[in-house]
Order: sequence, then C-alpha cells, then structure tokens
Amino acid sequence: MKKWTLLLLSTVLLVSLAACGRPAESPSAMEPKTSQMKAICELAVMDCYYHNVAKFKEEDAEGILWWQKDKHFWIEYSGIVTLGIDASLLSVEVNDTEVTITIPKATVLRCTVDSSSLSEDSFIVAKDSAKVEAEDEVAAFAAAQTYLEESASSDTALLASAQQRAQDLLEDYITNRCCFIGKRTGFRG
Repeated sequence: MKKWTLLLLSTVLLVSLAACGRPAESPSAMEPKTSQMKAICELAVMDCYYHNVAKFKEEDAEGILWWQKDKHFWIEYSGIVTLGIDASLLSVEVNDTEVTITIPKATVLRCTVDSSSLSEDSFIVAKDSAKVEAEDEVAAFAAAQTYLEESASSDTALLASAQQRAQDLLEDYITNRCCFIGKRTGFRG
C-alpha cells in the first residue's frame, strides 16, 4: 500500500513539474526589433560640456562725431551639446540568414546654453563702453549658441566617437538577438 501511495504521489509530482516548463521562443520572436533599436539609438547619445566666452562689439554705438563710443562686452557661459544619430533614419533589412543595419552619420541633436551658468558676473563690460542694452545681450547670447553648435558640428573626432558608441550598442544588441536564431549581422554607415 505504501509503495502504491508513494508511486502515485511521485507520478502526480512529476506531471505537475513537467507542466511548469515554458515553450521555447520562436525564431521570429528573437529577431531584432526596429523599435528597440531606435530606442537604443536615442539612448546612445553623448553630452559634451563647453565653457566659452562670447564677444560683442559694436562701433560708434552712441555719441556724435568725435565723441562716439563703442559697445564692447563679453559673456562667459557654459553650454551642453548632445551628439548622436537620428533614430528615425535607421534602416534595418532582414533576409533569410542576414540582418543588415544602415546607420546615419552622427550629428548635433541638441545645443543649449546653460542658463544657470549666466549670472551678473558672467557679463563683463569694457571700461569705456557705451551703455549695453538688453537687445545687445540677447544678440550676443544668440551668437554664442550659434558658435557653440558650429564648433560641435565641425568636431569630427567627437562626431565619430558618438557614431561609434551608437554602433557598438546596436552591434551588442543585434549579436545577442541573432546568435540564437543563426543569422549574421552587418552594419553600413
């Protein structure tokens, strides 16, 4: 009797444990997803911090004839430039045994002058300068932001680093997904 009870309990336990397994994922479920790759691209950005001085000079700003004064001042500021790839331009081609990803070139995604870095001490007016107006400060600030974006756009080393960072993260993601389903990966860009 004890043997039959033990055998019955063992069978029930074996059947219940066998039902706990989960079915294997289909190969199509393991294929890389474009939405996940775009999310990786959006996260794979580089923030570069700049500290610079913008110069403003306007000749003959006030006065008459020989008693004219120039406006001359400097603004010290900090800025943040975000470099990365535009995720909307990412393209993925999945063939039978190959996944090909085309990555766009890295660009400046955002460029902002940190307003918290601006204080009264950030504005330095020349000794004999004409009175500086708010419009002059706004113009100098706009020129500073333009200069910041142009200098970041022309820094090929930083752009290449941002591109490589995004590509490395995508390669890791694709390699981990594709090794389970036997597909090869390739990158263009």
